[in-house]
Amino acid sequence: MAEIPSLPRRAFTVDAARRTDLASAFQHGADSYDNIRPSYPEQALDFTLQAHPKTVVDIGCGSGIFTEQLAGRGLEVSAVDPSADMLRVLAERLPQVVSTCAVGENTGLPGDAFDLVTYAQAWHWVDHPKASAEAARLLRSDGWLTLLWNQLDVTVPWVHRLARIMHAGDVHRPELEPPLGTQFSKPEHGIWHWSMELDFAQIVELTKSRSYYRRANESTRAKVEANLAWYWMEHLGHAAETKVQVPYLTHAWRARRRTRR
Repeated sequence: MAEIPSLPRRAFTVDAARRTDLASAFQHGADSYDNIRPSYPEQALDFTLQAHPKTVVDIGCGSGIFTEQLAGRGLEVSAVDPSADMLRVLAERLPQVVSTCAVGENTGLPGDAFDLVTYAQAWHWVDHPKASAEAARLLRSDGWLTLLWNQLDVTVPWVHRLARIMHAGDVHRPELEPPLGTQFSKPEHGIWHWSMELDFAQIVELTKSRSYYRRANESTRAKVEANLAWYWMEHLGHAAETKVQVPYLTHAWRARRRTRR
C-alpha cells in the first residue's frame, strides 16, 4: 500500500501584506471562477443551518456559490464581498439578494440583525480578530458563525501531488481549528468526503481560478500548465478528454456567539 503523505502544515493565517496581494487576484475574472468552483455538499449546508436561522449574511461570498445554496433553503440572505466583479456575477444569479461591496472586517451592515454569519472559502482572507468582532456585532445573541472550505482531498497520494503542482493554497489540516475571537464558543467541526468529475481542461481551469496562478507571470503560468499536462497525461496516464473522479472534502466549523452582557 502506498504511504499516505503528511498533510500540508498550513494554518489559516496569512500576513496582512501577502493577504492583500493574493486577494487582489479576485478583483477580476469572476466568470471563470464561477464556472469551475464547486458548490458545497448538502450535509455541510445542513450542518450550517442546524439552529434553523432565518436571516444570514454570507461574507466573502464571491460569485455567490454558497449564497445560492443558502437562498435555496428559504433564508433571507445578504451578501458581502470586496470584489465588484464577483458581486456582478452574484447579482446575475441572485437578483433578489442584497449585496454589499465591503470587507469582512467592516461590512457596514446593521448590528444585532442576523441569526447566522457564513464564510465559505474566505476566512483566510480576513484579519481574524477584526472579522470576529464584526461577525459578533452583526449577530444576535446566541447567533452562529460558520466557516467552510472545499478542498482537494490530499490524504489521497496522487491528489496530494496534484495539489502541489496546482499550488492549491486552501488546504488545511483537519485538526487545525480556525482562529476565532473570544466572542465565540469553541467551534464544532464537520467533515464530508466527496468527488468532482473533471477532465484535463477543467483541471487547468480550476488551477487558473486560484490566487497563485492569477498573480503569477506568464512564464510561471506556462510552467504550471506544462507540469499539469505531464502529471495528468503522462504520469497518471489519463487522456485529456477522460473524466476522472477527483477526491474532495469539505471542512466546516460552527461556533455560537456568546450571549451579550
